[in-house]
Amino acid sequence: MKSVLMVWSMVLLTSMTTFAGTFCDSCKRTKSTINEADYKITSATVTHNKKWGQLEFEIFVEGKAGRSTSKAAGQMNGAPVDGYVFPTTLKPEDVGFSKTAGIVALALTAHPDFDDTPLWDEDGDGDYKNDKIVWHPHWVVLIEDKRVPGGLAVKEFDPADKSVVLPKTNPGMPMYMDSPGFQVVTEGKAIRVVVPDYRVRFNTSFKYDAVGAFMQVVTGEGGEHTKGGAMPMLGVYKVYSVLSKNLSLPYQVK
Repeated sequence: MKSVLMVWSMVLLTSMTTFAGTFCDSCKRTKSTINEADYKITSATVTHNKKWGQLEFEIFVEGKAGRSTSKAAGQMNGAPVDGYVFPTTLKPEDVGFSKTAGIVALALTAHPDFDDTPLWDEDGDGDYKNDKIVWHPHWVVLIEDKRVPGGLAVKEFDPADKSVVLPKTNPGMPMYMDSPGFQVVTEGKAIRVVVPDYRVRFNTSFKYDAVGAFMQVVTGEGGEHTKGGAMPMLGVYKVYSVLSKNLSLPYQVK
């Protein structure tokens, strides 16, 4: 994990001003609709509320949290994903994945082109398949990936590999990703999410960082998104801010 963090901390210095589209045609972005102040993180906390048995994650930004989101691509290939991400020192097993190398992160995301939370109806309209620009959480395992400007991507796996275990709430994609259904709230400069203690196997003492990032889906043709292909299925293309500046994960749960 330390080597991955060191690589990404170096990549971050250049990715702050690098947009997707440099490395593949399918990753070209339309004119940005993002107000970067809404993703410039000024502080973050993770507090263990022993009374209620829960972890309270909170990010504050310079602008207004969750206000601006990327314009829809109109398809899955090239679909934008905006996110506030908590990289942590938790282990994959702590959140329901099988043992694997990588950085466990809690990503609070919004994306206009697809719904990857089939078990949850976040907009409350009775349709479980149409929740798109609604802020919601994912557990992911991140690994170093030099194919994208942000230097990291969600770890993929061969669907035929029966040794891979995902939480029962996963969205059915061949990535280490879960859609746990925790409530995400935006209020002014803050975005918040609450995680019950048992959903991290009661491992309530860990370190973390906070990142504002732009990600993108690449499905492609000819296996572009598969292991060893041209691009990762879900990679980090632009980093708006990193609270620690160098992704050192220096912050401790209070």
